Amino acid sequence: MSLKIIGSGFGRTGTMSTKQALEQLGLGPCHHMAEVFNNPDQPKFWSALAAGADVDWTEVFVGYRAQVDFPGAAYWQDIVAAFPEARVLHTERPEDVWWASYSGTICKLFAVRERLDLPPHVAAILADMDEIVFKRVFGGLDRDTSIAAYRRNNQLVRELVPADRLLIFAPSDGWSPLCKFFGVPVPDEPFPRTNARDEFWERLGGEPANA
Repeated sequence: MSLKIIGSGFGRTGTMSTKQALEQLGLGPCHHMAEVFNNPDQPKFWSALAAGADVDWTEVFVGYRAQVDFPGAAYWQDIVAAFPEARVLHTERPEDVWWASYSGTICKLFAVRERLDLPPHVAAILADMDEIVFKRVFGGLDRDTSIAAYRRNNQLVRELVPADRLLIFAPSDGWSPLCKFFGVPVPDEPFPRTNARDEFWERLGGEPANA
């Protein structure tokens, strides 16, 4: 099994819904931040990257046909080079809509993570993500810095990925563009909708009241 789909879109662009959709279409398993927490083989790769080491991307994605979301999205250019036959799926939302979702979930989590009572392995993963995502991709937690990084990534994808290899996608687009791009039948069931703000915080024991 080799990676066939590379997700270049940031977290909070519908990546969990997209992961579930790809898996429903038989295009998974799909890597996502959830896999870093749930697959015990995963954290060592991202810890190595956080420390400045190189990794073998074929080893990182053993067992996966697709990848979306952070932390993979932080390295999409390297992953595209490592899998030259793969197609690029870029999830995207209007930047103000993205910021409203991101600021109340991922951004808020990293602003308060050191004050939360988290299991040691979760705290260790978040420390690595702080280095990979917030220091290297965003360079800060404020609105202007975050939106500038988001805008820059969206533009870079358009500039660097050939049009015939790229799908710009939002879950609100539904099944049709996804199925057409990957050449698979449209399912009868509704497109998945998941990972709203309350779901995000539920996985972490609830949203902090004072942050």
